[in-house]
Amino acid sequence: QEKAPEGNLTKLMEFVLLDFADVPHHQKFLFGLFLLIYIIILMGNGIIFLITKLDPGLQTPMYFSLGNFSLLEICYVLGTQRRTISLVACATQMCFVLTLGATECFLLAPSGYPLVMNPKVCVQLVAGSWVSGIPIQIGQTCQIFSLPFCGSNLINHFFCDIPPILKLACGVSFLNELLVFTVAALFVLVPFLLILVSYGRIISTVLKLPSATSRGKAFSTCSSHLVVVALFFGSAIVTYLRPKTQGSAGTDRVLSLFYTILTPVFNPVIYSLRNKDVMMALRKWPGKHFSSCKK
Repeated sequence: QEKAPEGNLTKLMEFVLLDFADVPHHQKFLFGLFLLIYIIILMGNGIIFLITKLDPGLQTPMYFSLGNFSLLEICYVLGTQRRTISLVACATQMCFVLTLGATECFLLAPSGYPLVMNPKVCVQLVAGSWVSGIPIQIGQTCQIFSLPFCGSNLINHFFCDIPPILKLACGVSFLNELLVFTVAALFVLVPFLLILVSYGRIISTVLKLPSATSRGKAFSTCSSHLVVVALFFGSAIVTYLRPKTQGSAGTDRVLSLFYTILTPVFNPVIYSLRNKDVMMALRKWPGKHFSSCKK
C-alpha cells in the first residue's frame, strides 16, 4: 500500500510511520537509546506521581500540580508508540497527543503559582487544563482527517503529528492552514506570552529583595521552570507556527523530540531531584512501605 489510487484518494486506510528510517545503519542504536529513554521517563515520572499521592508531607497544591504533570508526561510517551497504523488509529493518536500537548501548555502556565494558591483553586486549574483542550483538538483532528489523502502513505515521522500529515493531504486550503495556525496560537503562543509576563513581574520583585542570597535562591527556583518552558514552548512554536513552506521532515522530527521526549526526561530532574521535600520523601518511602508490609 505504497500509493493511493489517483481517482480514489480517500480510500487510504493505513499509514506507515518511518521513524528514523533515513539512517538505517543506526536503527539498532536508536532503538536501544529510545527504549532506555522511555524506561527512564516511565520510572522517573511514575515514582514522582506515586510519591506525591502517597506521602502525607507532599499533599499541597504545588505537589498536586507536579504529580499531574508527571502523569501527563507518562501519557505523552505511551501515546506515541506505534509503527504501522490505520487511518482511524492515526487520527486517534493525533487527537490524543494534541490534547496532551494543550494540557501541558496550560499546566506549565500556572505551575509557578501553586505555592500561593489554595487547594480548591489548584484542583480547578489542573482539571481545567486536562479538559479544556479536548473539544477543540477533536474538532481540529476531524478537520484535518476530513481532507483527502493522495500519494504515499509513508509518514516521515515517529507519530501522527500535524505537519507530516498535512504533507500527505490533497487540497489543503488557506482556511485549513489558518485554522491550524489559530489553534496553535491559542494553545501555545497565548500561554507562553502569559508565562513571559508573569516572569517579568516575578523578576522585578526578586530584584527588589535586599539580600543577594534571597535573590539567588529565588532565581534558582525560577530557572528550573524556565528551562522546561524554553524546551517545550520553543520547539512547539517553531513546529506549529512557522510557515508550511519552511522546514523539513527531519527538522520536524528533531523538534518533536524536545516536547515529547526531552521534557518528560528532564521533568523528574528539574522539578524533583533538586527539591528537598521530594528527595526526603523518596528516602523515607521505601522504609515506610517495607515496615507496613512486615506488619
